[in-house]
Amino acid sequence: MSSGDRRDGSIDAAGPGGLAADLGARTDDQLVALMAARPDLASPPPAGTAVLAQRALAGPSINLAADDLDLLTVAVAEQTIRLGTDTDRRRIGVPTSVDAVVGALDGRAEKDDIVARLDLLRTRALVWGTDTELMTGAHTPALLPTRALHLTGPLADRTLADIAETLSSVSERERELLDTLATGSPLGRTRDAAPDADPQRPVPRLVSLGLLARVDDQTVELPPVLGQLLRGEKPSEPHDLREPALVPVTGARKFTVADVEAAAGGEALELLRHLTDTVDALGTTPALVLRAGGLGVRELRKLSKTTGIDATRQGFVVELLAGARFIDSGFPDPPLESGEPAWAPTVSADPWLHQPPERRWFAIADAWLTLPRRPWQIGEASTEGAPIPSLAGDLYDVSAVVERRMVLTALAAGATGKSIDPDALMALIAWRHPRWQRRLSRRLVDATLEEARALGLVAHGALTASGRALLTMAERDVTAVDVDKPVVAAMAKALPDPIDFFLTQADLTVTAPGPLTAELSAELALVADLESGGAASVYRVTDTSVRRALDTGRTGTELLGFFTAHSKTPVPQSLEYLIDDVARRHGQLRVGVASSFIRCEDATTLAAVLSSPVTEALALRALAPTVAVSQAPLRQVLDELRAAGFAPAGEDSAGDLVDLRERGARVPIQRNQRRSARRPPTPNADQLATVVTRMRMQDTAVSAVPAHSTSAVRAGGGEPATALLQLAMRVGREVRIGYVDAHGSASKHVVVPKLVGAGQLVVNDADGADERYALHRITSVELLEGS
Repeated sequence: MSSGDRRDGSIDAAGPGGLAADLGARTDDQLVALMAARPDLASPPPAGTAVLAQRALAGPSINLAADDLDLLTVAVAEQTIRLGTDTDRRRIGVPTSVDAVVGALDGRAEKDDIVARLDLLRTRALVWGTDTELMTGAHTPALLPTRALHLTGPLADRTLADIAETLSSVSERERELLDTLATGSPLGRTRDAAPDADPQRPVPRLVSLGLLARVDDQTVELPPVLGQLLRGEKPSEPHDLREPALVPVTGARKFTVADVEAAAGGEALELLRHLTDTVDALGTTPALVLRAGGLGVRELRKLSKTTGIDATRQGFVVELLAGARFIDSGFPDPPLESGEPAWAPTVSADPWLHQPPERRWFAIADAWLTLPRRPWQIGEASTEGAPIPSLAGDLYDVSAVVERRMVLTALAAGATGKSIDPDALMALIAWRHPRWQRRLSRRLVDATLEEARALGLVAHGALTASGRALLTMAERDVTAVDVDKPVVAAMAKALPDPIDFFLTQADLTVTAPGPLTAELSAELALVADLESGGAASVYRVTDTSVRRALDTGRTGTELLGFFTAHSKTPVPQSLEYLIDDVARRHGQLRVGVASSFIRCEDATTLAAVLSSPVTEALALRALAPTVAVSQAPLRQVLDELRAAGFAPAGEDSAGDLVDLRERGARVPIQRNQRRSARRPPTPNADQLATVVTRMRMQDTAVSAVPAHSTSAVRAGGGEPATALLQLAMRVGREVRIGYVDAHGSASKHVVVPKLVGAGQLVVNDADGADERYALHRITSVELLEGS
């Protein structure tokens, strides 16, 4: 056994030819690049390159470093492990070479790409050594997405047709076994996995056919490509390790970039309308919170009926609003009669509703991209068998954010405005993220693309300019100033220009051939009811809608002037008659605060009110032929009179009409709210450079040679150690100090004391600046030889 080997067959990181020696020979920039690619190695800062090497060789760290490795990189690593494994002793650590790896993968990928992947693995300290002596660690297989070596196994040299033919030759019992592994875990435990098992039994026979791989004497694994075939998926040819190309849909209609952007803008406007309607509906009637949390199926259906939105899309809409914190659960103000918590708009919904459409679009799209939930799973069976409700905890999964970015980033590789074939997209995703292949199923990808389409980030099977800009922003520092400007600009460009006119028809409908300006839309929504939304919206004017506008203080003349000013078609006579008729009857009854009073200049009308059933309900009492009073509140008096067929108007103490429209319930934003999942911050280059500097200092301290005199060593700190530091300061000698920082991390430093006193040791650092050490944290002092 060499001096670099351990008894368990693994490689000693600090031994000759070990990773520690390799890291020690790297430049500072190379070490910074290593820790930038593997941030977990830098936290906490390692005490020297030996500690860095031990961390880099640990299985959990290797597993974490492999998440973004593509299929070719995994195949290169797998081949390096295969060539670097002593099959007789079953241990990893036999040197191999770049030429051997390239030769083993010849014809499956380009040579330059293979060499580039080897360089990447060396940069990340997953493989190390020279071109002629490549080394791998005992835990390097942790970076593989499977337990067995499938990419270089028996199926790697076969075509899909050959594999399908072999699969057709197996027995029914063997096929059942393969189907079980394909639908569940690909790993199977059996005593028949041992090399000396009966070759006629199903497992040894499938191993001999290459349809199962032996992991150890008790474990077998189904090759990923075979699992895809058994599940009805369309895998790529296993022999080809090149990156698959994104191809357009065969025979699909050709769309221009303008078509894609126009479709995206239309979808965004429709979504914004549904979001607004949902906020208004929940403000008027908050939805009760389930005991287990979330929004119940019954409440969701009730909300869907109110808004006119399909129940499936309604669930998606409420998830978006909750993700952006525009709705939340709590005790609304005003409170419900039951006093129970409910889902209602938050106070932040009102500023959002008054923002320009591109800003509202951006807020929702950004919330979706960082939403750690899967809205498309609403209604599916939970682990307990019951349907999953919207806003429930069952939908929470931090991986949803990563999966969403993987799908959209792969789609971004396609040409702008080109519809991408879904099978080609799946192949590219599987190649880029082999470790996620089982999780990124076709159903998940299709559902993610459908949600992106509803958000206007994908249209006609292509990623839109807004989607590309949003992905680019997600890769930047989200705290930077104006980081969202390119996204908002792209969204504003995709949205159609707002118009300030509409078309009135004789059947009392109003057609808006495009998105209206915010002011015009608000005014039209006040006097007319929306019948159908979209790129062209249709409104209808009714008695109720006209009365609603009159209730806000507008007059019949003002309403006719509004239609005359904004209608491109002449105002029909039927609309004029309707407005005049409602305005003439509106406000004959005046309701004020007494608790409430009713006054009417026409005594006949008030007499009709007093003779109707509403008198008993409101306990009306006549004070004069034109005045009556009630103990009921103003709002109730107005509602009861309108329900009885009258057209009252509310007034204040001065006799002026007041706007009594409901403002809706609101809940406060929770202070301990869970923020959207974003990528955790990583150390920047300057911070990593500082870590490298301290590692170099530690390496220097460890390799320094102490003086031979026993009096030159003081352990435990205290007065003897301080005296030795003062002696070194007077004679200008170097010392090696042991130091424990405030976090409890021990380290060693080679320094020349400059000043000792006031409880501190002052030395010059590499840049000539003063560096201080607390004397009570110094654990040892050694006077060094030859200084």
